[in-house]
Amino acid sequence: MKVGGVLEVRFHGRGGQGVVTAAQLLVEAAALEGLWGQAIPLFGAERRGAPVVAFARLSRRPLPLHSSVKEPDAVVVLDPYVMRLVDVLEGLREGGVVVVNSVSPPRVEGRRARVFYVDATRIARELGLVVAGWPVVNTAVLGALARALGVVSIESVVKVIRSHWPGSLGEANAKAALRAYEETAEARG
Repeated sequence: MKVGGVLEVRFHGRGGQGVVTAAQLLVEAAALEGLWGQAIPLFGAERRGAPVVAFARLSRRPLPLHSSVKEPDAVVVLDPYVMRLVDVLEGLREGGVVVVNSVSPPRVEGRRARVFYVDATRIARELGLVVAGWPVVNTAVLGALARALGVVSIESVVKVIRSHWPGSLGEANAKAALRAYEETAEARG
C-alpha cells in the first residue's frame, strides 16, 4: 500500500459482469486482513451491457472520505471493449497499476503504469460462469488484481468468494480467482 496508507481502485466493465460485486468482494477480503475499506458503486440508468463503474478504497485506518475515486492507484477493466468507449485511464496516478481482462497484452499508451492481463473470459467460460450467455468475470479478475497489487492475499479473496456463494457456485468462482491469480501476466513494453 502506498505512503499515506490509502489505496484507491476504480473498476470498469459492463452491466451484468459483476463490477459492483467485485469492488465489494475486494473490500471484504481486505477486511479479513485487518484493513479498512469502502466499496462505492456508481449507478445511473445502467442496463445489461452498458458501461458501469465502481470504486474501492482500502486503508490501514478508518476512511472518512465517501466520494468516488478521481485519481486511482489501480484501474481494473473487466471488459476490454469498454476501453474504446470510456477513458479508463483518466486520473490514473503515475506508476499506477492497470489490470485488464484480455487475451493479449493491452495497449496502454501515454501513461507510465504497470499493466497486467489475464483471459478472465476464457476462465469463466471453462468453469461455466455464464449468465444469460454472458461470462461473469468478476471473480477471475479479482484473482488477477490480488496478483498485481499484492495488497490482499488470494487466500482472503477465495474465502470471501466462498462465503458469498456456497456450494458448487462458490467453488467455481473460487477456482476462477485461483486460476486467474496463476495465469496473470505483466505486459512488458
